[in-house]
Amino acid sequence: MNASTSDQDHDPWRWLEEVDSPEALAWVEARNRETFALLGEDAGFERLARRLLEIEQRDSRIPYVVARDQWFYNFWQDSEHPRGVWRRTQWSSYLSDTPDWEVLIDVDALNREEGEQWVWHGARCLPPERDGEPWRRALVALSRGGADADVTREFDLVDKRWVEDGFNRDESKGGLAWIDIDRVYAYTDFGPGSMTASNYPRQVRLWQRGTALASAPVVFEAEHGDVMAVAWRDLTRGFERDFVLQVTSFHTQRLIERLPDGGELVLELPEDAHASVHREWLLVQPREPWTVDGVTHPGGALLAIDYLAFKQGARTFMRLFTPAPGVALEGFSWTRHHLVLELLEHVRQRLVVLTPGQGDDWSPRALAGAPEGVLGFSPLDDEKSDEYLLSVTDFLLPPTLARGRVDDPEIEVVKRSVAEFDASGMRVEQRFAVSLDGTRVPYFLILPRDVSRETKPLPTLLYGYGGFEISLTPHYLPAAGVAWLARGGAMVFANIRGGGEYGPEWHRAALKQHRHKAFEDFAAVARALVEEGVTVPSRLGIQGGSNGGLLVGNMLTHYPALFDCAVCEVPLLDMQRYHRLLAGASWIAEYGDPDSGDWDDFLHRFSPYHNLHQGTDYPAVLFTTSTRDDRVHPGHARKMAAKMAAMGCEVHYYENIEGGHGGAADAPQRARLKALAWRFLERRLMGDDRAGD
Repeated sequence: MNASTSDQDHDPWRWLEEVDSPEALAWVEARNRETFALLGEDAGFERLARRLLEIEQRDSRIPYVVARDQWFYNFWQDSEHPRGVWRRTQWSSYLSDTPDWEVLIDVDALNREEGEQWVWHGARCLPPERDGEPWRRALVALSRGGADADVTREFDLVDKRWVEDGFNRDESKGGLAWIDIDRVYAYTDFGPGSMTASNYPRQVRLWQRGTALASAPVVFEAEHGDVMAVAWRDLTRGFERDFVLQVTSFHTQRLIERLPDGGELVLELPEDAHASVHREWLLVQPREPWTVDGVTHPGGALLAIDYLAFKQGARTFMRLFTPAPGVALEGFSWTRHHLVLELLEHVRQRLVVLTPGQGDDWSPRALAGAPEGVLGFSPLDDEKSDEYLLSVTDFLLPPTLARGRVDDPEIEVVKRSVAEFDASGMRVEQRFAVSLDGTRVPYFLILPRDVSRETKPLPTLLYGYGGFEISLTPHYLPAAGVAWLARGGAMVFANIRGGGEYGPEWHRAALKQHRHKAFEDFAAVARALVEEGVTVPSRLGIQGGSNGGLLVGNMLTHYPALFDCAVCEVPLLDMQRYHRLLAGASWIAEYGDPDSGDWDDFLHRFSPYHNLHQGTDYPAVLFTTSTRDDRVHPGHARKMAAKMAAMGCEVHYYENIEGGHGGAADAPQRARLKALAWRFLERRLMGDDRAGD
């Protein structure tokens, strides 16, 4: 059996899926008014919102940069430019306290000029063909209201203006990628039949300057049931090559080289593997064990082979990284002469340097001079230099930006963030809970100052995600520090299965019919916090967004006695119809297919919308989403809130009109959205007597 259409048609709240219908928007407006009347109409809320906005827009924040020859580019939002400016400066100026920024694009001014609500989605710059020439052109993506769908416009970096009759793409999910100054790859909505079932592009076209996009020849076409297809040219000098990535499911893909004669070479690799080509090297990360050339490589390993030799039939891979208990590969970056691995060891990061040609394993060693903390490694120019920027932070440590060179232990600190809250006396502990099947589940516990047996149980917020092989790693918490930790609350990040904290196996352990493992892990952490005396259920709240919203929904419906309240953000909740809404079909590989036996076998058990039961004492919940979220449909949150309210539950709901899947389009919106959530948690877990402090 499956989730039949007739079953779905009995849904009394289905009308809330009509995103922009007058009836649905009237319902949204009424719920928003109710929520603000309770949480947002007093001096305490306004003080908190102003403080969070100050954090978002503080001039002393680190302006992170990307190097393009002598220029360092940055996108910046502040009180004068809430939608932001794209700007650049030179390194000597960047080192000063007040860099001399040259503004290229002012998004707020553009919005005033065009009567739009553009949100910055990034820029792809075309490198020059020869040394000494300037970077001349960029493909700039702008989103209306923060949706995933965006437009592309060509910008001249020398004349600092939009290119008249340049490469301009209409609004759609997709993009453009440079081939050379007169050609781009286009993957976008070309009309009927050109998008996949997941609402992403399935066609790639080669677009010549001066011609109509609609007449550009199709150079690749994915299947309708695939997720998407994209293409790009590797512009590394001497290694120029063209590639297509055919994403067959969220966790499988085919890497294809487009040959100069117009042919295609499909790389013979496992479809679950991530593959990339850099200069002369092909790197492969199999997600499951892979036997090749008589050798079995474990899932989560990193393999390397000479790319030309591979194309000629060689299959003897060097293993550059082998997973070990507690150690997983989180990512890697190239500099000109080195490969830098980012490893997670029990969810703590460390950086390892490899040098091609130095033995079969490229002689791994620690990055010279790397400090303690969470390390964000970013090469400055992987064609010419071994220099890098390094961001160092932690839960209680404001970010620091340093510049270094691989193999040189001297690292220069160039920028420091200010501390947004007094973390003295606070501490971070990593602990482990034991899940139902005996699995040890790590979690980080951030404790406020002056914690003793007399001060417990603490108001505690437990956060989780648990999906898509995404890891929850330590990061600075300015908003939480101000709104929660400094007021005596504790905060917890649970590294549950479904994430990537221990590599692909940790993710696979909660796929499809095993999804309940993620929820059991989260419940185990909640119980451990109570058993260890940190908190009690009446002072414990939970929070999660997107897939984490699905987690929160399942905690509400299956473990309601473990906690007092929940913040459920841009969530998936109706797992009977998720694949029919927006990008939902792309996640079938993660969750299962409701139109198959998966619905009866397991999916219905973790569909929160279908597991609400009259008479159950559910925790209070705040749902937040965005009307412009074109990834996870706002209907999930709308319908769940409406159904729970009809059952007499304590439900609060807020839907931001803009923001896309991020929930907010600019700093003022983000500040108010965060303030609503903290205000809700404060009232529930800290008590009304402290709500106005």
